[in-house]
Amino acid sequence: MAGRVDRRQFLASLAAVTVAGSSVIAAGEQTSTPQAAAALKDIRVPRRRYGRTGVDVSILSLGGMFDIPNNQLMLKKALDWGVTYWDTADCYGNGQSETGIGMFFEKMPEARKQVFLVTKSDRRDPAGMTELLHRSLERMKTDWIDLYFLHGVSSTSEITDEVKAWAENAKAEKKIRFFGFSTHKNMEELLEYAAKLGWIDGIMLKYDYRLMQTDRMRKAIDACAKAGIGITAMKTQGGGPVRTDTEEELKLAGHFLAKGYTPGQAKLKAVWQDERVAAICSQMPNLVILKENVLAAVDNNKLTAEDWKTLERHAVATASSYCRGCGHLCESAQGCEGLPIADVMRYMMYKTSYGDLALASGKFRELPSDIRRRLAHGAFENAEKVCPQGLPISEIVQQALKSLA
Repeated sequence: MAGRVDRRQFLASLAAVTVAGSSVIAAGEQTSTPQAAAALKDIRVPRRRYGRTGVDVSILSLGGMFDIPNNQLMLKKALDWGVTYWDTADCYGNGQSETGIGMFFEKMPEARKQVFLVTKSDRRDPAGMTELLHRSLERMKTDWIDLYFLHGVSSTSEITDEVKAWAENAKAEKKIRFFGFSTHKNMEELLEYAAKLGWIDGIMLKYDYRLMQTDRMRKAIDACAKAGIGITAMKTQGGGPVRTDTEEELKLAGHFLAKGYTPGQAKLKAVWQDERVAAICSQMPNLVILKENVLAAVDNNKLTAEDWKTLERHAVATASSYCRGCGHLCESAQGCEGLPIADVMRYMMYKTSYGDLALASGKFRELPSDIRRRLAHGAFENAEKVCPQGLPISEIVQQALKSLA
C-alpha cells in the first residue's frame, strides 16, 4: 500500500517522534526536531474500501472529542499524513468539535473534498434528526455529510422503518451520502440484525484485541462484511492505555517495547490485521498521539503468533477489569431491569483508564435523576452473577456515584 514503511524506517521514525514528544503540547503547538519532521514528511496513511460504498477511507480516523477550535494544527497535520476520515458528533464538546471542523473548512474550503466526514445524531425521531443534521451542516460549513450515524444505539428497537425512511430522504436531498449507527453495547446482536436489513451502510463499534477473539463477534463482523456494511472500530485499546500499577500491565508493555512498538500501537495493529475492518477511529488529542498512531498505520509488519499469545494472556489476566458491553445480560438481571449498568461501566472506563474525568462526569450526569436514584439504592448481586467477566459491578457503581455525580 502507498505510504508503507519498512521495519528500519518505522523504528527510526518512532525514535524521532519520542525525542520530539516532550516539545509537543495538547494545544497543538510544537517545536519538533528536524529528524522527526524528515521521518514523517512523505508518509501517508493507507486506505481501505468502506463496505459497498465504493469509497476508500484512511484506515486511521481522527476522533473529534477534543478541543478542535483551539487545535486547528491537528486537522492540518491529519490531512498532511493522509488521515482523511474525520469522525465527530453533534454532542462532542457541547458542539465545539463540529464548530472547530467548520472553522477549518472555512479557512481551507478545498480540504472538504479530501475528507470523509462523519457525524452523529443523539435523536431518534425524524424531526429531531433533521434538526440536528441541519445544525451539524451549519456548524461544519458543509453542504453534505459523508456518513451519518445514529449515536450510541444499544437496541435493535432503535433501528426503525421511520429511521430508514428518514435516511433515504436525506440521501435523496444529497445532505448525506451514507447512513448507519454507532454502538458501545450489545454489539453482536446489533451487527447480526443490521446485516439482514439491506440499508445500513456503516457501523462504528467497540472492537479490540479482546472482543475480536469471541466466536459470536467473529460471526457478526463476518455477516456485516458479507452484507457490504463498512466497519469502523473504536475503543480499540481494550480498556485503556497500559498502566504501571500491576506486573501484568508491565509485562505487556515490555514485550512490545522490546520489538519497537508501544502497547497502544500493538493494539491498533491487532485490529487492523482484521481486514474486514475498514478503519479505526481514535481520539487523538495531541500531535504526539497522532504521530504514534500514524506510524503504526504505515508499518507493514504484522503481529506474530507470540504477539497474539501475549495479548491473549493479558486479556485473560485482566478480564475482571474490562466490560465487554454485553448489557443485555446485566441489565436484565433480577432487580436491575432498565438500569444502564454497561453505560456506567463505560463512564468509569473514561475516568480510570483514559483519565478523562470531565467526559465521564458529563455522561453520568446526563442520566435521568430517577435512574441515578435507582443506582444509588440498587442491589447488583444478580448482575454480577451473570457477568461473564466477573466485574465487581456493585463496587464500580458505588465508585461512579461518589466520583462522577
